[in-house]
Amino acid sequence: MTRHERKEDEVRRLLESTHPQVPRDLAARAVERGTRLLHRDRAVRRALWVLLAAAVLAFAVWASVAEPWHVPPSETTPPLEGW
Repeated sequence: MTRHERKEDEVRRLLESTHPQVPRDLAARAVERGTRLLHRDRAVRRALWVLLAAAVLAFAVWASVAEPWHVPPSETTPPLEGW
């Protein structure tokens, strides 16, 4: 008997046997779990948006205080020639 024939025989036996009983509350448990997952995903998404907003606010505050667009004053003066 080849491997393919063994697998085929096993599938036929599974299909011919009686189907297992499904718990009566399976649908209710699935809905409850799905609802929990949706709420968790929504909470994670909100937390990420809040974190992003806080990062943008922190960057804006830092930029307004540090003013990185201004050129810092030079620490040495250029030589005076031609006086």
